[in-house]
Amino acid sequence: MKTKNVLPSLILISFILALCTVNFSTVQAGDDKISIGEKVTLQSKVLDEERKMLVYLPDGYDLTTASYPVMYLLDGGYHFLHVSGVVQFLSGQGIIPQTIVVAITNVDRGRDFTPTKIEKKANTGGAEKFMSFISEELMPYVNKNYRTQPYEILVGHSLGGTFATYALLNNPEVFDAYMAISPYLAYDDNFLVEKTLEKLQASYNSNKFFYMTLGDEPKYTETVENFVKTVKAASPDGLELKYVHMEKEDHGSIPHLSIYNGLETIYAGWKLPKDSYKEGLATIDEHYKMLSDKYGYEIETPEYIINIMGYTYMGDKEFDKAIKVLKENVKRYPKSANVYDSLGEAYEKNDQMADAKKNYEKSVAIAEKEEHAYLKVYRDNLNRVQEILAER
Repeated sequence: MKTKNVLPSLILISFILALCTVNFSTVQAGDDKISIGEKVTLQSKVLDEERKMLVYLPDGYDLTTASYPVMYLLDGGYHFLHVSGVVQFLSGQGIIPQTIVVAITNVDRGRDFTPTKIEKKANTGGAEKFMSFISEELMPYVNKNYRTQPYEILVGHSLGGTFATYALLNNPEVFDAYMAISPYLAYDDNFLVEKTLEKLQASYNSNKFFYMTLGDEPKYTETVENFVKTVKAASPDGLELKYVHMEKEDHGSIPHLSIYNGLETIYAGWKLPKDSYKEGLATIDEHYKMLSDKYGYEIETPEYIINIMGYTYMGDKEFDKAIKVLKENVKRYPKSANVYDSLGEAYEKNDQMADAKKNYEKSVAIAEKEEHAYLKVYRDNLNRVQEILAER
């Protein structure tokens, strides 16, 4: 039988495919150019101007039907490249969920990020309008055109950090988590710090996380630490504040490390514990139920996680367990070509060729409709089993 020679490598290849949603690079090569995202243009009625965004989609976005949380990144033109890399890396390690990044490029940051108008400074005090643009125009556009989960993170540096602080105090219902990196809270005679106690809610309907950092920036220290002391003294229910003083960083170097550490902090406990794949699907489902309770929206056990469990069982030659788990993946994700292909492999490995053929056929049928990137692989699997059956 041909299966004795091809299946070891087949299992390895398919295990890699099972991981494709977390490890397949979004850098697409062609015609000597690479791409890590796309540009979106939106005509804003609120701001009466054209706004441009850069959008990073998670690895394997086009290969699944999954939905994702969204990071809204201020000063997007400056930070899009390195932040997308951080998100891709951390999600690839299972430390955070795969995340859509929407980087908002600047038109007039001094206008958009500042909470009050200062007479001596032209074009200031536009934070309220800019927030309306985000909540009333940009977010609905993103939710309509991309597959999103109801969990949004706002990230801002310097004046962008000022705006992130403003957003928490004035519109806490818009975002679920915030990163204020070296925020300039001395703006307009410490306006936001002075308003903090007044604007903080006694409790929040959903959990909020506020991550604030500061480098070796003496001119910023007093106002930032006063803000932190005020929030901690008030201790609102449902608001978690984490402040980190990164004394070895300066105003220019601090964003990258802050975003890396901030995402790890916001998503503490996201990664599956060791040996979870061998403890059964119920254990993994319980982990994602815990995450759902923590983050306030339903987080289903991802297709690729169940697939990895199936291949773990196959690697241990526990084929009955592999088939049971992968049949559950088909039940949960019936529109995915990959789940049928994986179940087909489990049947093939267990020498149940008729069942393998049936699932490979289903995989190919779905992949053909979608013009799936791995259609050739799925067809090759089907053809191989058809040849085996023909020889019997």
